[in-house]
Amino acid sequence: MRTHQLRRYKIAEGKLPEFASWLNSTLIPVREGFGFRVEFQLVDHEAGEFVWCVSLSGDQDDFLKIQEQYNSSAERAKAVETLPKCIDAMHINFVEALNLPK
Repeated sequence: MRTHQLRRYKIAEGKLPEFASWLNSTLIPVREGFGFRVEFQLVDHEAGEFVWCVSLSGDQDDFLKIQEQYNSSAERAKAVETLPKCIDAMHINFVEALNLPK
């Protein structure tokens, strides 16, 4: 069993490439170190949105427990220090994954 979390970020105009670069080079390696897996990443240029899905083995309670450890970690704090000022809004929800590639 895997739990999936869909993360939608509204990104300031012109900042999508900078954000995507930071996410992939800086934050995702930290998340992966806690057992998270990135299922996909999408960019909606017209809406200025970056959409991605992370998953973790286990149920939602397991996900929340590991996420709490991740959120309070020194590694994440260090990564977030370099976050470009570009996120205007975030929408984060748990979702049911159907037919994702294995």
